[in-house]
Amino acid sequence: MKSHKMLFGLQLAFTLAVCAFLIVPVVLSILAGLTSNYFVGLESGLTLRWVFEVWDGYRDTIFRSIGIALACLLVTLVLGVPTAYVLTRSGSRLSRVVEELLMLPIAVPGLATALALISAYGGMGGFRTSWTFILVGHVLFTLPFMVRSVLAVLASIDLKTLEEGAASLGASFRQRFFDIVLPNCRNGILAGSLMVVTLSIGEFNLTWLLHTPLTKTLPVGLADAYASLRLEIGSAYTLIFLLMIVPLLLAMQAFARPRPRRFISDDPVPESK
Repeated sequence: MKSHKMLFGLQLAFTLAVCAFLIVPVVLSILAGLTSNYFVGLESGLTLRWVFEVWDGYRDTIFRSIGIALACLLVTLVLGVPTAYVLTRSGSRLSRVVEELLMLPIAVPGLATALALISAYGGMGGFRTSWTFILVGHVLFTLPFMVRSVLAVLASIDLKTLEEGAASLGASFRQRFFDIVLPNCRNGILAGSLMVVTLSIGEFNLTWLLHTPLTKTLPVGLADAYASLRLEIGSAYTLIFLLMIVPLLLAMQAFARPRPRRFISDDPVPESK
């Protein structure tokens, strides 16, 4: 009994130590963005001055990141959901090869993908200097996550039987896709959507090479703030970034939890005497 308590105590201490190792730097960074003088510490007083300065100087990067993330979500939905459906319906060896090829942008370093895009499309002046150039890189990076999320859900249901049953009742392909396929993979679409948005907002490696001075995103602006301005400015920028990304991460965790299924019994409920 004592050995079990000791083992539990050691596990708890190790868990708390890991949490402290991960959380303490974030807390210190947030405090740095809210103190009047980081080197003096909390004794200098709390202020929102640095947050307002970041908002005044960098709000365009925030809105641009949100716009790119939403556009990336739309593109990955249009491309990823039908792709996952085709791969599930096919089930051939070729589909498995295609599925693995879709994972290449994750395995390849982001800088290498960005260099490949610049080599291929860097000569297109208007496209190269547009935010859509960054969007292409983000779609390449996030599309596998959308496909995998939807694939995981579709693979867990008997999709073929459901579609055959709907077809036997006269449902067209469009009706089967929108009334059978999409409702059954809703959880995968929601989980993939949240993942795409969070990854797009926080993506740095690709964006660092693909951006121009007029198309900076939030992570690039954050790096510039830490490199060229006061530490308080960079920390306040981090605080704004966390306020955007943490709710999305919590939502992603909530949607990832399995939903309890409710079963309705066919047996009549006995009448109370």
